[in-house]
Amino acid sequence: MKEYLTSVEDVLKEQNSSPDGLTSGDAAGRLEKFGRNKLKEGKKTSLVKRFLEELADPMIIILIVAAVISGITAFYEGESFADVIIIMFVVIINAVLGVVQESKAEAAIAALQEIAAATSKVLRDGKIVTLKSEDLVPGDVVVLEAGDSVPADGRIIECASMKIEEAALTGESVPVNKIVSLLNLEGEKDVPLGDRKNMIYMGSTVVYGRGKAVITGTGMNTEMGKIADALSQAKDEETPLQIKLNQLSKILTVLVVGICAVIFAVGLFRANMTPEGITGDTILSTFMVAVSLAVAAIPEGLAAVVTIVLSIGVTNMSKRNAIIRKLTAVETLGCTQIICSDKTGTLTQNKMTVVDHVAGDEEALVLAMALCSDAELDPDSHDAVGEPTECALVNDAYKYGMAKNDLKARYVRVAEAPFDSMRKMMSTVHQTEGGQIVQFTKGAPDEVLKRCTRVMEGGQAVPMTDEIRAAILKSNKSMADRALRVLCAAKRDWNALPENSDPEFLEQDLIYLGLSGMIDPVRPEVKAAIVECRQAGIRPIMITGDHKDTAVAIAMELGIITDASQAITGAQLNDMGDEEFNRNIEHYGVYARVQPEHKVRIVTGWKSKGKITAMTGDGVNDAPSIKSADIGVGMGITGTDVTKNVADMVLADDNFATIVSAVEEGRRIYANIRKAIQFLLASNLAEVLAIFFATLIGFTILEPVHLLWINLITDCFPALALGLEQSEPDIMKRAPRDPKEGIFAGGMGFDVFFQGAIVTVLVMVSYLLGHYIESGVWEFVNSPDGTTMAFLTLSMVEIFHSLNMRSRRGSLFKMTTHNHFLFGAMVVSLILTTAVIEVPFLAAAFEFTPIDLNEYAVALGLAVLIIPIMEIVKFFQRKLGK
Repeated sequence: MKEYLTSVEDVLKEQNSSPDGLTSGDAAGRLEKFGRNKLKEGKKTSLVKRFLEELADPMIIILIVAAVISGITAFYEGESFADVIIIMFVVIINAVLGVVQESKAEAAIAALQEIAAATSKVLRDGKIVTLKSEDLVPGDVVVLEAGDSVPADGRIIECASMKIEEAALTGESVPVNKIVSLLNLEGEKDVPLGDRKNMIYMGSTVVYGRGKAVITGTGMNTEMGKIADALSQAKDEETPLQIKLNQLSKILTVLVVGICAVIFAVGLFRANMTPEGITGDTILSTFMVAVSLAVAAIPEGLAAVVTIVLSIGVTNMSKRNAIIRKLTAVETLGCTQIICSDKTGTLTQNKMTVVDHVAGDEEALVLAMALCSDAELDPDSHDAVGEPTECALVNDAYKYGMAKNDLKARYVRVAEAPFDSMRKMMSTVHQTEGGQIVQFTKGAPDEVLKRCTRVMEGGQAVPMTDEIRAAILKSNKSMADRALRVLCAAKRDWNALPENSDPEFLEQDLIYLGLSGMIDPVRPEVKAAIVECRQAGIRPIMITGDHKDTAVAIAMELGIITDASQAITGAQLNDMGDEEFNRNIEHYGVYARVQPEHKVRIVTGWKSKGKITAMTGDGVNDAPSIKSADIGVGMGITGTDVTKNVADMVLADDNFATIVSAVEEGRRIYANIRKAIQFLLASNLAEVLAIFFATLIGFTILEPVHLLWINLITDCFPALALGLEQSEPDIMKRAPRDPKEGIFAGGMGFDVFFQGAIVTVLVMVSYLLGHYIESGVWEFVNSPDGTTMAFLTLSMVEIFHSLNMRSRRGSLFKMTTHNHFLFGAMVVSLILTTAVIEVPFLAAAFEFTPIDLNEYAVALGLAVLIIPIMEIVKFFQRKLGK
């Protein structure tokens, strides 16, 4: 059926629906029949392929080659296959963990997408309800307004100046004016997709007006579904930190291969200088030393730890009502220096209540305000549903005994000019029961007043004079000074239905009716959030379409500004050149009566100063400013689909305090990732230095299997636990992080080298003591006891060092919080490490020799020394930092 060539009545009949939509029961049956309103998803990578991809890592390949060579040698020489089994066990465990971690990260992101799923307003059981767009079925009637994404294909059944941008389907960037009437073929075989003006299509966006449509196609049965296979899939996003770490891994790999080649060559050269010369055993042992160095140098768990910490972090944020849509936002949040926030609903409660009127006839004013709005009165709760400001007007009318549903029956709406932010007003035309035509207009007082030529006094329309206009503006200012939001209402009588509903035609020669003042109370938690912002070096900026006096009153109450001179209007901004504005931008904390394009200018101005800027927005016209900000913040409750789609973060509760808590969480995540990176790199550096010096001196301190065990057990789990560390108490009292700083900024490069060197010394001392206890001689030669004690010390020193890393500068003994994950990781690591040394068959597999209690205590004592050593170092670092 070609719905665009068919009348509305016939389309509804074909879909077995009505203008009031479907019943819930009918919709459930259709959902089962037609399936969810989703495009076919691309094939997911199989577990087997993921597993093989994990094995394709260059360092894993080196380990597999080492295992194969060890296996061949063991077979020919009739030795144990313990090395081969352990290496392959570690390789497989590492690959399995990689697959599991990747799956968990994907599951976390999928859960976030579920939270941020697109919704649609639908008529079900005769009432407007909000549903997930994927639950729509053919026959549903959807309600559309400016800013909504069209959720499925449908036939328009009601239209009020609705324009839809269909570039995604047609390539035509100019919005299409939509109509209700059926189309004619006009001699053509069919109507091109771009000319089907009475249809809506999935993937398009409503940019103006409002309307209703009956759904005719969902999921793969839409026009978008027909081309779904040709749509490019979005690539997995990597954060700047992950990109830097990937680059670091590549550099490390190249360095390691180079060092391994040198060590291998030096080993062969030294062997050649001996009487035995180069033998098969020499080549194998030298190769295994080189492999040991490779294993030691590469922090295998680094990428996995970062991915997991990021995914857990964004899940935690979602629980705090901050839904992260782009992983890059997590890093950028920690750098935020400016937060540009809307006033209404974000800094305030978005529960507007009319508290004052200025009018000759209050009932006429209240009637006009209620009728010239799209909010509806819920017949059950008697509370208005819709846009908050309009809800306040409808609720106000109900208090006067004028229920919106009754008013609609007495004053039938026959035409309208919807609200837009440029005109700052809307108009509706109604036909009364007596057949009279009356127009009501409401909007910003200064804008509506410009179009008023008369005023109602004593039930009569009299000419508007300068004195009357001045008195009205004085009343407006008086109300605004009390932080009230003021709306003005006017009317116009018509002899017949207006010939068109263009705003320019309707909104002239109006009769002024009066002013209504309402207030939106400040959110109680915002004041504390503003104080926290200031302490964190973040400057809050208020941006609003409200009157300047209202904005100043609320901004001063919240502590955003201290003086009215710090506020500027959109008109003043227009009179200011870019150079002048950028020069004075730091003086302004409040922007009132602004238009959407001003927001882009404000963001650009702050960015030109090198400031990392967050910008909130909800309307369709806010999308450009949200996109241009470093962090675009969409509103989850009042925001349109367009703004949510371009935002980096969506606030589920539209609350400013949620932005501040998200900044804190972003700082925590980044700080913890750096702690984990520092811990892993320092640990691996210690292994590299120990192997390197031992090789130069001429003895084997640890075998590859020992290092693999340490990297898998001792390193990864504490590193992951560090990623879950709670925020340090002063994290929101530090200045924002410079986004240009590298991974090793703030002395981290020195910390890695110094800590790695300290651990190396402790391990070498442990080896020396182990050999002395075994032989009674102070010398560096191959020693089973020395290797066992060095292994125990290296394992334990890294576990104890993870405690130091809970704070990069703060004392461990002054921390008031506890990281139960880290304590758990420590206990597990200690038990497993002890088991490898003490359980006979495991000790034999790892070629460890039994050590007595004294040797165990010495090795453990050396490991514990890392804590007092680092406490002393941190003490001096804090002193020097001051």
